[in-house]
Order: sequence, then C-alpha cells, then structure tokens
Amino acid sequence: MTPSTAVPEGAFGAVTCGACGATFQPADFASGVPTSQQSAGGKRNPLALVMVALVAAAMLYFGVHMSRRSGQGPAPLISKSSPAPDFTLQALDGKSMSLSDLRGKAVLLNFWATWCGPCKIETPWLVELQNQYGSQGLQVVGVEMGDDGKDDIEKFTKDMGVNYPVLIGKEAVGDAYGGVPALPETFFIGRDGKIVDKIIGLKGKGEIEDSVKKALDTEAAKSEASAETMRENGPAQK
Repeated sequence: MTPSTAVPEGAFGAVTCGACGATFQPADFASGVPTSQQSAGGKRNPLALVMVALVAAAMLYFGVHMSRRSGQGPAPLISKSSPAPDFTLQALDGKSMSLSDLRGKAVLLNFWATWCGPCKIETPWLVELQNQYGSQGLQVVGVEMGDDGKDDIEKFTKDMGVNYPVLIGKEAVGDAYGGVPALPETFFIGRDGKIVDKIIGLKGKGEIEDSVKKALDTEAAKSEASAETMRENGPAQK
C-alpha cells in the first residue's frame, strides 16, 4: 500500500493563479507539481511547471506585501468614479513626476515588476497602445513595484522598447490604490482625474484597449477659478 502524503499543519490553502485562473489544492503540490497537471505515466507536463512557478511567484509577492502591511490598517477601497490618488515618484531619469501633472490626459497607470511573467507579456501591448493613442491624449505610466535595482529596471525597459515613463514605486503608493494585491494591476484614469476602470492580472489586449477608450472618452475637468476667469476676462490673449 502506498502511504498517503500528509499536508503539514498550517500549510497554505487553495491557490488561484492570477495569470491563468487555475485553482490548486494543497494536496496537488505533494509531488512538487499539481497532480491534475501531470501527464500519463507520471511524467511532468512542462506547462504545469510554468504554472507552479507563477503560483510560487504570486505567493512570494503576496507574502512580502502582507509582511510590509503588518501593523497597518486596511487598504482603502478604490472603485470606479473615485478620484485617482495623487502621488509623486522618481522616474528612471532621476526626475520627479506627479500624477496631477497629467491632468487633462487619459492615464493608463500600470503597477508591474521585472520578475512578473504576465507583465512581460503585457508590456509590448502597452507600448503599442501608447503609440496608437498617444496623439489622442493617452499617457501610459508604469510603476515598478518589485523592489528591483535601477539597473535591472532600465535593462527591462530597454529590452522591451518601453516608450512611456517608468517610475520607481513605493509601498505607500500601492496602499493608496487599494494595496495592489496582484501584478500586473492597471488603473484607467479619465481626463478629469477619476478612475473609470481597473484590471487585475493579465487580460487580453482588446480588453485593455476598451478601457483605454473609456478613459479617452471622458472630459477634462475645469476648475471653478478658471471658469470664472473666462467669464470675466474672456479668452486669454496670445
């Protein structure tokens, strides 16, 4: 009789892969690879190994993320139509950039990391969307949340041909956007500074593009002071 493998007390529970959507139970990992993904004859399926690696990376990120949040209150709830929290972060070129600097543009705010497999799939799409919709007012902004060194981030962006600003993330910024429970996570911000949509995990390019169009379709908000000035003085003279 083959002895059963016991799951140690305190072991993690069911795990859902943010990239592929597959759900695994603790017993699935008894042999080091999900039993449901093993091929006939006990041979390991290469795809299963990739899936396990993605799950492990997600668990690592979640563990580090939660340890940083220990002692802190719950992250704020960020929903559609909420004003996007402003922030100021340092870009790779050393200059500081604030979200409020982009008011009037539609912003695709992408939280990512160099080690994130789904992020590597998604990044070329973001490059293409910036090329396609930049002239219409879209600005893609990447916030690297993986605690990687500047050299690693620069190499990634160069290899991927990134054509949009990449900022070095801070945990406080992630917390302001609800804690960023998984990577990639993308917020779509309208010209008025309000969130119109968000996507957690890897989705198809078409779905991302649809959300970009929603952000572009919004109108820029005008301050009361600017409106009052226009009423009193008329259009500014060149």
